[in-house]
Amino acid sequence: MDLYEKNGNVLYILNVLKKYSDENHIMKVAEIQRKIKEIYNVEIDPRTIRRNINLLKYKLEYDISTREENNKGYYIIKDPETEFEQGEIRAIIDTFSYAKYITPQVSKSIIKKCKNLQNIYENKKLENYHIYTSGIKTDNMEVIKNIEDITEAILNLNKIEFEYWKYTITTKLEKVIVSTPTVTPYAIVYNNQEFYMIGIKEGQNKFYNYRLDRIKNIKILNEKRTIPKTNKDIQEYVETNVEMFGGEKKQIKAECKMYLLDTVIEEFGDNLTIKKINEDKFILTTNSSVRGFKVWAMRNIDSATVISPANLKNELKEIIENANKQYK
Repeated sequence: MDLYEKNGNVLYILNVLKKYSDENHIMKVAEIQRKIKEIYNVEIDPRTIRRNINLLKYKLEYDISTREENNKGYYIIKDPETEFEQGEIRAIIDTFSYAKYITPQVSKSIIKKCKNLQNIYENKKLENYHIYTSGIKTDNMEVIKNIEDITEAILNLNKIEFEYWKYTITTKLEKVIVSTPTVTPYAIVYNNQEFYMIGIKEGQNKFYNYRLDRIKNIKILNEKRTIPKTNKDIQEYVETNVEMFGGEKKQIKAECKMYLLDTVIEEFGDNLTIKKINEDKFILTTNSSVRGFKVWAMRNIDSATVISPANLKNELKEIIENANKQYK
């Protein structure tokens, strides 16, 4: 055995234990020996295997159950504080499989990395894993880099410049750069299966939302943040902006069907009061973006009726009347 292979002994053993052992699949020294020969084409004698397992356990502090402890052999014990449980890995895989804000290629790459964190027995349970979705994923390859760049800019209080695109129809459906703003970023938030950056445009004093999958070519500028905002300011903005719409905020009241209760609580969080009318209805009161609440109310048009403010109620009434004419 050459020096290269000899120095690799401890890694061969560690990799085999990580991939092929757990409390239900305890490996004897002979099994570890065979697996190393099978995978790496390297012969390691039993005494060397035991010595290196002791090195891993007592010097490098890997939590390995030994033959002396379980009367059978060796296996890696997962640390719940530093290693993912199988259910946690599955949750991560599901999240990235169905996420619209990253490309299919990036999703596959992240899922592959997640599977590499598991042993073969855990991955066997994912052999027939299939994604059932009609959703359309973004084709913007820069989303993960956007998160990194924006996070760096927030940490260092830098302004950023970027291209922001939206869909438009000319002779065909196209993506068009609609602005190249200079923005001071304050936070990245997740809302309705999309990531948004919250920031203040140059020359403005109020927050705006930018979807991360519509941002391209970020440049971190040397210019520093000039408008201080607290975590409380950001939290208040997030809580009062339904559907991540900015704009004017008002106290809004709506009568809702009782089956909307869970939806209302999930949507508005602590930014609401609820008064029960009867077993079928309740009154929702919230201080929210008028534009955002209008979108929410239209989505729940048969279950939520705006009571005030009057201008929002009348605007929705007009929308309904015009829609009714269209369907006659």
